[in-house]
Amino acid sequence: MRRARRRIARYGCVVLLLGFAAVCCAVPVGNAISAYTALRTDARDEGDIAAGGSASDIPARMLSAYTKAVQQVVGQVPRCRGLRWPVLAAIAKVESNHAAGRNIAAGGDIRPKVYGVLLNGSGAGGNTTVVADTDGGTWDGTRRGERAVGPFQFLPSTWEVVGKDANGDEVADPHNADDAALGAAVYLCGQGRDLTNRAQLKAAIWQYNHSNTYLTNVLGWIDQYTASAKDPDLKNVSGKVRTAIEAALAQRGVPYTWGGGNTAGKSTGICCSPSGKSGAHIEGFDCSGLTQYAYAKAGIRLPRTAAAQAGVGRRIPADRGTGALRPGDLVFYATAPGRDQTIYHVGIYLGSGQMVNAARPGTVVRLDAVSAMPGFAGGARLL
Repeated sequence: MRRARRRIARYGCVVLLLGFAAVCCAVPVGNAISAYTALRTDARDEGDIAAGGSASDIPARMLSAYTKAVQQVVGQVPRCRGLRWPVLAAIAKVESNHAAGRNIAAGGDIRPKVYGVLLNGSGAGGNTTVVADTDGGTWDGTRRGERAVGPFQFLPSTWEVVGKDANGDEVADPHNADDAALGAAVYLCGQGRDLTNRAQLKAAIWQYNHSNTYLTNVLGWIDQYTASAKDPDLKNVSGKVRTAIEAALAQRGVPYTWGGGNTAGKSTGICCSPSGKSGAHIEGFDCSGLTQYAYAKAGIRLPRTAAAQAGVGRRIPADRGTGALRPGDLVFYATAPGRDQTIYHVGIYLGSGQMVNAARPGTVVRLDAVSAMPGFAGGARLL
């Protein structure tokens, strides 16, 4: 399973180091093995359930494949209802981190191809079940057994059942983003599920992999992608609160840089992030730099660190829950909730479970679910 190491930055903003070490295989219900298989990739996962996610962490070509598959699946499974791109994105996030580290051609072909470990019962990558070769190496490149393939990590035997040609080249290729996304859509839809029904959605994910951990992980990503895809409703927000929120929202797409941002706007990172990525040549914001800038626009000067910002305004204790938050409130996260000196992250609450967030190196300022970060530590009302 995934493990995260948390380090506290000098500026109070979280950085999570997450080694993307495992993925899962989609297999027929009658032959489910629930095996986690390791990817052959040196790419690091830049996110996990605890770290947050939005459309901004999905390569544009992969996101296009997900949205296209949602439109096309009706022609394959007419009775399917409620499939949305966040469902496909969540599966692909857990399976391959959206084919991280690969090149995705305009036509959707992914190179190098994404392979899981050989399922030979060796224990490597968590596999303990021997799966005999079914495709002669056509899709998985080996005749010695089976391994999961493509961004959605299908076994070749499963692909033979659900594989579809989505891009019109008359080949159903699990290593093509469009084909793979449509195949996953067909697999999740089954004989015609209503995926707006949470129970049926869970059943579809469980079919993909018989693991409670996997189910929880995918559902978490679905919720986060869904939250990030919605524009905030600001019709009842006015005055200085709206000024601060709009200032933060205007920075969406600006890169995260550790130590970046101040009352005047974005700036270059002053040193190096705890993850080892230099911020010296990246102009942008970290979490507290973004809040400092947004509230300066509303006439409020905040201290530089997230922990110090918790001492400004009216404190909202964590035990009151997220329901006590109002748009414009600062929302905090701590390694030991209840001890403000351990606060490591801050965002700006927008309402409906969303916040503006500068999460960590490798991402941009974006919308995230409030539940995207671990250690909810309440909020502060400044206006």
